[in-house]
Amino acid sequence: MHELMPILLFVGIVVTLLAGYPVALSLGGTALAFALIGEVFGLFEPAFLEALPNRLYGVMTNETLIAVPLFVFMGVMLERSRVAESLLDTMAMLFGPLRGGLGISVTLVGMLLAASTGIVGATVVTMGLLSLPIMMRRGYSPSLAAGTICASGTLGQIIPPSIVLVLLGDVLSSAYQQAQLEMGVWSPETVSVGDLFVGALVPGLMLVGLYILYIVGVAVFKPESVPAMPREDRPVDGATLAWRVVSVLIPPLFLVVAVLGSILGGFATPTEAASVGAVGALILAAVRGRLTLSTLREVVRQTTMVTSMVFLIFIGAAIFSLVFRGFGGDDLVTEFLTGLPGGTFGAVALVMLVMFLLGFILDFIEITFVVVPIVGPVLLAMGLDPIWLGVMMAINLQTSFLTPPFGFSLFYLRGVAPPEITTVDIYKGVAPFILIQLLVLGLLALWPALTTWLPGLVYAS
Repeated sequence: MHELMPILLFVGIVVTLLAGYPVALSLGGTALAFALIGEVFGLFEPAFLEALPNRLYGVMTNETLIAVPLFVFMGVMLERSRVAESLLDTMAMLFGPLRGGLGISVTLVGMLLAASTGIVGATVVTMGLLSLPIMMRRGYSPSLAAGTICASGTLGQIIPPSIVLVLLGDVLSSAYQQAQLEMGVWSPETVSVGDLFVGALVPGLMLVGLYILYIVGVAVFKPESVPAMPREDRPVDGATLAWRVVSVLIPPLFLVVAVLGSILGGFATPTEAASVGAVGALILAAVRGRLTLSTLREVVRQTTMVTSMVFLIFIGAAIFSLVFRGFGGDDLVTEFLTGLPGGTFGAVALVMLVMFLLGFILDFIEITFVVVPIVGPVLLAMGLDPIWLGVMMAINLQTSFLTPPFGFSLFYLRGVAPPEITTVDIYKGVAPFILIQLLVLGLLALWPALTTWLPGLVYAS
């Protein structure tokens, strides 16, 4: 019976979540209920819960996690200052003469928004509201238009500065140290959020390049699906367009370079760089005349809501982790993963499959706080590189967010798409982009250096 308790606990939490209860309360409440049942039947030692105050104090004093509200503030402020609208208009004029130019514009704007906001839901909704009607008016295939928006909107999962990478980096750092201590390494190496940011750059840009390559391929073989913008819809001359490109593109690009450049150059930690981004977003909004008291109030309120949700989930996940460990769940997971056929490959494949399936019903925050602390130390003790593992997990979750019928990005777009865009159109549209994601995952599995080469280069210099 004792060996079944960790499995029953995990199943109980999934059932509670599917019933619609809040995530943080589901995690903490279900875990405490199982702890009480376990204590009554002599299966759980309450002393495990005595570690909870130290866990929570560790969260309160963790400087890395300060980056979460700062990046959320930066993203929401840029969204409210309508940067996406200006970028999309300008890029559409720039690439409009080309077949597929509007799709390429959406992909590039999605990349810039991912690098400047990192909030997937906001990016997909914003791009859906702004670009989907334009693409439909221009005669684009409904499925291609929907797929391009969903795929480019989810780039915020992997392109830094990403909130996913901030949270993954913090959890993997603890898991990596735990794995090394279990292997008898008493001076453990560390992995930071900055390491994941640098490691995710090449895979993120690969995804963008392959998305654009796919759109170009459609333009060559099915030109009627991606028509060029007619001349009368591009009334500006070359000089005016050049000025618009400079005035609209340079400020957000400079902000992204300032944030990432300060991390890559070793001038700032991710938390310090996040503060640069937050201040830069304020300045950008002020220059654009969008920084009003009501806007600032709304941005602060939204930031507080998202941050509170993240940290409440963190508390619930800490309770779950302690109870799961008290039932011997971590030993059970270790024995199971190390005993799988295929060794390390089999263990990684199974964990990726489980995370992919959980991505249908759980957000990345719950998966990061609940699943990664359980499987991370086991996988890292097998000798896997933590940067590679973190980037693989991020892209895997990104793929899950795109996959029908439960992908979160599909729901976001369905909520704002016009009636003529059917759910089948959205499902058909994302299929090629899912294959691209799987291709990149396969390439990273075959050549881990695609994620580890740049961090080694940056931190060796």
